[in-house]
Parts: sequence; C-alpha cells; structure tokens
Amino acid sequence: MSDYSERPSIQHPIFMDVPGLGEDMTYNEFLSRKSQIGYEFGFDPVWMPDFLYDFQSTLVEWALRKGRGGIFADCGLGKTPMEFVWAENVARKTGKKVLILTALAVSFQMLQEAEKFGIELKASSDGTAHRLTVTNYEKLSKFDPSDFSGCICDESSILKSFDGTRRGEITAFMRKIPYRLLATATAAPNDFTELGTSSEALGFLGYMDMLNRFFKNDLNNSATGRMHGEVIKWRLKGHAENSFWRWVCSWSRSIRKPSDLGFDDRAFILPELIERQHLVKASKPRQDMLFELPAIGLKEQREERNRTVNERCHQVADLVKNTGEPAIIWCNLNEEGNYLEKIIPDAIQVSGKDNDDKKENKLISFAKGNERVLITKPKIGAWGLNFQHCSHVVTFPTHSYEQHYQLIRRCYRFGQKKSVKVDIVLTEGDKEVIKNLSAKSSKADRMFQSLVAEMNNALTIEKQGDYTLSLKAPQWL
Repeated sequence: MSDYSERPSIQHPIFMDVPGLGEDMTYNEFLSRKSQIGYEFGFDPVWMPDFLYDFQSTLVEWALRKGRGGIFADCGLGKTPMEFVWAENVARKTGKKVLILTALAVSFQMLQEAEKFGIELKASSDGTAHRLTVTNYEKLSKFDPSDFSGCICDESSILKSFDGTRRGEITAFMRKIPYRLLATATAAPNDFTELGTSSEALGFLGYMDMLNRFFKNDLNNSATGRMHGEVIKWRLKGHAENSFWRWVCSWSRSIRKPSDLGFDDRAFILPELIERQHLVKASKPRQDMLFELPAIGLKEQREERNRTVNERCHQVADLVKNTGEPAIIWCNLNEEGNYLEKIIPDAIQVSGKDNDDKKENKLISFAKGNERVLITKPKIGAWGLNFQHCSHVVTFPTHSYEQHYQLIRRCYRFGQKKSVKVDIVLTEGDKEVIKNLSAKSSKADRMFQSLVAEMNNALTIEKQGDYTLSLKAPQWL
C-alpha cells in the first residue's frame, strides 16, 4: 500500500468551509484537520502590546495559534483588550477585516475601551465593514461574511439564549470565516448546551454529536427536549468524564483568576461581597387556604410570586430609596418592573417592549451615571456591560445560576473599588430556589476545577513536547 502522504493533494468543493482550503493539502493533513484534539488552524502572533497582562498575552497567543478557540475568562479579567489584540493580529496577518459581535449597549463601552488602548475600532449597524468593526448580534444579518477574515463573539454564552433561528444564523455566519474567537465568563454548570453551541460555532463537534459521544440520557437514545412535561436529562458517561474535559480544553482556555495559569493574582483581588436575604411575608394566603404554606414545585412558586408582587416590590423600594447611591434592580416579571418603576421616582426601566435603540440608550445613560436606579431583566442587561460605578444590586431569586452570577458580576468585577451589596428579596417558597442556586454554585466550582486541571495537564504536555535541544549520540556508539 502506498503512503497516504504521497498521494495527490485534495481540492474539492465539499471542503470549502474548512479554513485554508483552496490550498494544496495532503491526505494526512486532511485527516489531521478532522481531528478533534491537537490541530491548530492559526498563526504565530505578529503584534503583542505591553498593555496586556502576562496571563492575557498567554491566552491571546494560544487563541491566535489555535485559530478557532474560546477564552472563558471571569468577569473583569480583561476579555475586551484580549479581543482587541486578537482582532488586530488577524487584521495585520491577513490584510482583511475583523468583526466583533456584542450584546446590546456593549458596543458603546467597547469603543471607549478601544480609544483608551489606541485601537482603531468602528461601530456599524448597517452592514458597512471597517477594518475592525463592532456591532450587536441583532444586526448580524446586515453583514456579509466574505468581508471578514476573523469574527469574535463577545459574551458568547448569550448564544444559547437566542432562539434557534438566530443561533443558526450566527453559526452559519461564523462557519464561513477562517479565524474565530468566542469570549465569555464562566460557563454554566451542567449546561452542556453552551459548550455544544460553542463547539459548533467554532467548527468542532456539533451539539448532538457532542451529546452522543460523551453523554447519555435515561431513555438511552438521542432524544432532547421534554417528555411528559419533564426535561430529558443528559449526564456524562462515567468513563468519558476525563475525555470530555480534555476535549473541551482542546479548543478553549478557562480561568477565574490569573493563578489558574500560574500567574500572579495581586492586581485582580476584589473588594468584599456582602449578600443579604430579605424574607417577605405574603399579605394573603393561597386561594382556598386558611394560612400561608411554603410553595412546593415550580407551579406553586410561580403562583406565590404573582400573588406577592406588591409586597416584594415595596421591600425592594425600601432598600434603594433615599440612599443617594446608584443601584440596579433585576426583576423576573413584567409586573415587577412596571410596579417598581411606579413606586421608585428616580428609576428608569429597560423592558422588553422597548426597541433595541431605546434599550441601548437607557443602558448607556445608566452606565454614564445619568440615571441613579436601573430596573431591568437579566436576559436584557446581564451580559457584557460594565457597571463598576454601582455597588448595590437588588434581585429576586432565579433558578438560573448563570443569570444570578452574571447579574452580580455587572458590578462585582475587577475594577470595582467599593464593597458590593447584593440584596435578595424572597418569599417562603423561594428558599428552595436559593438552595438550588447554592447546589449549582458548587457544581460550577467543580466544573471549573475540572477545566483548570485538564487545561494545566494540556499545558504540561505541550511544554514537555517542546524540545529545544538537539539529540547527541554517545561517542561510544
């Protein structure tokens, strides 16, 4: 049998979405590119500025050499300057343009940051492509992927919260671009959808391929969604756990602090975080009940929340009124947002009924300090925005650990100078929600420990394989 590497190069239209195609490629090279672990699609950095911290430079160098990768770095660790340097390198190397996609109102803050670091970044909402362009995810349909050689998804965990159509649109757009970067904070524990959509956007395993390779469900098939009202749960196969984290670390790097990569933490120590719970009693019991009983299950929790909107909102208003300090109130229901706006005179609400421009203008106004109290929902403003000028967060409990984590981190992030107060207003039934959040927090810690351990294993292997000395045979041979 002849050696595959001696066979003619492969050029075929079916491979045209693979970066580098159109170039001559041996069969061995083609097979290597299909490998899920180890292959690099990028290049060595051509520019590494002094304004990056040492751990940031390490992450950017890895992402550039990888070509298609994810940086999961905690809030405030400097994903924005890392994205700028990655984009500038791609633009300098390829001579083509780079697109940065962000959540609503984040473009404004990115432009401010770019000016601070001397990066020439321009915003566009009509599809005009500049050398380095930033736009909102909502405007993506106006852009042509052939204009760009690189694309960055800022706060990429937001991908899973989009509906299937928009998520598919983003994945299809990125598939046509050679260099891709996903940047987000901590991935949600046990929310494998996020890892699947991230992998798919980068051109590695698709979501269902990932599930079938590393996970199994109780039905022992590939079913997802709900059955008999219950979400079909998938769990990691016992023997596949290490392989799964090793695979995730093959296309991503995860850190919560610089020391996860072996660097100094001293410049990134946060002030105190003070969490307080405020239990609110319902003014009237559930229908057909003589006295109040704790809500059990989602249905009773929803009923209790709807029944106690006024009581809970007045508790929130008491916490933020007359303080003279900025505050953010995160609500879950439209009724909560509307009532809070009514009883807190100097508050503005960013609600779902506002169009995108109106939402963006209100969020920017609060970020500039022009408004004292902001009321909004996590799914509107909990991703990507920096509100370090504010150190008071008021929220109602949520089952989503990621939402809870992100909404606090808008204020409690590196760069915050004051202690941050987090007031959680809850009812009797919400105590179970708090327990659930605590359990998810522990799972998130374990997940991150696994990611960091596997990442360090991978780095150890890379260092061991980086031989620089030539082999010398003994003279007696």
